Amino acid sequence: MSANVDRHRRHHSSQQDAGRPLWLAAAAGLCASLVGLGLARFAYTPLIPALIAAKWFTPAEAVYLGAANLAGYLAGALIARDLGARIGQVWALRSMMALAAITCFACAVPISFIWFFGFRVLAGVAGGVIMVLAATAILPHTAPNKRGLVGGVIFAGVGLGIAASGTLVPLLLQQGVKQAWNGLGLLSAVLTLLSWKAWPAEAPAAHDGETHHAAAHGVRSPLVIALCVEYGLNALALVPHMVFLVDYVARGLGQGIAAGSHYWVLYGLGAVVGPLLTGHLADRAGFAAALRVAFLIEGVAVAIPAISASPFALIVSSLIVGGFTPGIVPLVIGRIHELIPHSAASQRAAWAQATTTFALFQAAGAYGLSYLFAHSGGDYALLFAIGAAAVVAALAIELVGVVAARR
Repeated sequence: MSANVDRHRRHHSSQQDAGRPLWLAAAAGLCASLVGLGLARFAYTPLIPALIAAKWFTPAEAVYLGAANLAGYLAGALIARDLGARIGQVWALRSMMALAAITCFACAVPISFIWFFGFRVLAGVAGGVIMVLAATAILPHTAPNKRGLVGGVIFAGVGLGIAASGTLVPLLLQQGVKQAWNGLGLLSAVLTLLSWKAWPAEAPAAHDGETHHAAAHGVRSPLVIALCVEYGLNALALVPHMVFLVDYVARGLGQGIAAGSHYWVLYGLGAVVGPLLTGHLADRAGFAAALRVAFLIEGVAVAIPAISASPFALIVSSLIVGGFTPGIVPLVIGRIHELIPHSAASQRAAWAQATTTFALFQAAGAYGLSYLFAHSGGDYALLFAIGAAAVVAALAIELVGVVAARR
């Protein structure tokens, strides 16, 4: 009886999705990553000087508020699967997009440091949940030969948020800090409403025992564990550009904040295009091959600022590393689908594990490299060299895993 009910629900779900174009679901995923990761996270970076200038917070407090978002992101990645299982992935995504909008409106009112800190944590939680659930809510409804491109569209929202942080936020700040936060909140709310009905129908959940067994089997696979470590190392490799690039150009090279902001805009433009290109490459060459090529190119691009400070070299580095910031995401989640082809529960569990590993490595990398920078006399080249070494290590683990699996 229950099997017949499940078949009926699957048939009903497929009928619902048949009448809903795939591009609508992909657009919903793009809106989710734009709101939860692009606006709620990256838009804070250009707001920091304004918050300090308006005497809302001291420089030290502003840095702690940035760290609050990283902590929330990790917490969101940890609770995402349970939240999706309790209320459904689609409702979890809608709720987190709404929460991200609320945090922006709340940050327009500087009641106290604790108030602001709490809502920056919640913004991070929303981003972490969205990162885990957005793709897994859409890709099971996508043909295998289109998953790379659809995944690229979903995570292009991260790049749009980075680009907006270098263009839209400065325009909003001309009206004031409160107005900037309210503008971000309004944009987030509009995107949430526009995407509300575009999500695909919720896939029927498996029985608890079946889900637990499949998920455990998936995340214990040596190749999946290796992939999670590679993804974490990639997170560490991105930190020098994400945290120090603007400062390197502005103070390290003495070119000023305006010049540093120009490179951040280039970074954002790369981040918009990157996931679309990597997703298209994966659809043509396979996710495993695309991932190895990505690690190789990314390693060279991360190392460039440690070797050359010429404008051309920095432009190339900013564009490529910006492209791989969200561009690596559809490759990793697609590779998970290749490694675990027949179990949606295992795919979700493995992706949640990968996202948690990414968050841990990114937070540790941000604090560790900041400490190293402070105690090395401001050695920027060392930071970029460490980032490149992390990508090389990820590539080495990938190649060793492939050889071991063949044997």
